Amino acid sequence: MDFDAYARTAVDIVNTPLADLPDLVTLFGADSWAGRQVTEKDLGVFRRTQRRLRDVFEHGAGDRATDAVTELNALLEAFPVRPRISGHQGSWHMHVTGRGASVSAEYLAGAVWGLAAWLCEHGSARFGVCADERCGNVYLDTSSNCCRRFCSERCATRSHVAAHRARKRAADPALPIGR
Repeated sequence: MDFDAYARTAVDIVNTPLADLPDLVTLFGADSWAGRQVTEKDLGVFRRTQRRLRDVFEHGAGDRATDAVTELNALLEAFPVRPRISGHQGSWHMHVTGRGASVSAEYLAGAVWGLAAWLCEHGSARFGVCADERCGNVYLDTSSNCCRRFCSERCATRSHVAAHRARKRAADPALPIGR
């Protein structure tokens, strides 16, 4: 069972704008079972859970492991899991699914389970919120020394360039802004 993939699903849920049902369909993929069956009711559940998952990442990034665990335990209770064997052409593997019939129950159970497994395996210090003030995306820190600060290379570069320009402006106030 690939718990990391389930944990990355939680990251995707937090980082995806969920303004309307098409946003949720985009998260799943229009051709997926979830994309074909999702409803407005699922959208409401995803929005509420998205906020709670963000709290887990913020607690972990803020060195509040106990708070992250408390919230994850509450989410595990809200979205209980049921393991299932699934297969394709004789190759079998495990999936974690929810106990409900809704898309949100199925999808969120796996995401919450994966994030909980990630915390137990790697610790909540491996949860991150992008250090670029303009971003706010969350990520799982997979660096070898737990030093990641940005969700992507793009955000890291943008932030470092902005800091470099700010230092240059501070050293020489006559420089135009943006250089």
